[in-house]
Amino acid sequence: MEQKNNIVNGFISRKFGFLGESFLEEIRTHGIHEKIEARQEIIREGDRVKYVLFLIKGAIKVYSLNDGRELVYYYIGDEENCLMTFSSIFNDNISKVYATTEEHSEVLLVPLAVMNRWLVAFPAINTIFFHEYEKRFSAVMDMINEAMFHHLDIRVINYIKRKVILAENQPVKIKHREIAGSLGTSREVVSRVLKKIENEGKIFKDEEGRIMAADQMLTSLNK
Repeated sequence: MEQKNNIVNGFISRKFGFLGESFLEEIRTHGIHEKIEARQEIIREGDRVKYVLFLIKGAIKVYSLNDGRELVYYYIGDEENCLMTFSSIFNDNISKVYATTEEHSEVLLVPLAVMNRWLVAFPAINTIFFHEYEKRFSAVMDMINEAMFHHLDIRVINYIKRKVILAENQPVKIKHREIAGSLGTSREVVSRVLKKIENEGKIFKDEEGRIMAADQMLTSLNK
């Protein structure tokens, strides 16, 4: 219990310390700490959002679905927050996206009614969301540019790199259909691309079938 409290309190202090002690007391009182296993759906498109989500540690994928294919908007990493849950405050509390944990994660949930009150009582909290909006907008623009102007092999390599970064620069095991769904193509095409870039030495695969980009492997070995 003490370790859990240290993790949560440390996150709260780092993320919200600039708002002052009265706010820290508020979030310690109203924030709900939860652990969520990997590959768990947190919310679906059309669901009514009840909480604003802050990720303490782990990884969450935010995406939409169209005919069974995923369009990944962005990933949430350690000590980041889900803008889509926050933005639901302004669109009838209805989610426009899906969100799924990529790995075991710990989150802090703030009820929407509480967040609405904080926006008035502690307006400086908006700086957190303005910062995240800028970051997510850039991520979405990068995704659009990549889809429009990059060849599929580059998109696959970049996808692997993002996964490796989320795994704290460790090789990752990814199913071909997962990559295909995220990049809007077929599993067969992804399998051919992976074989090609592996033969070209652009990705590295270990004995357990985990992969990472070759330049990431070199960086890791040189540390």
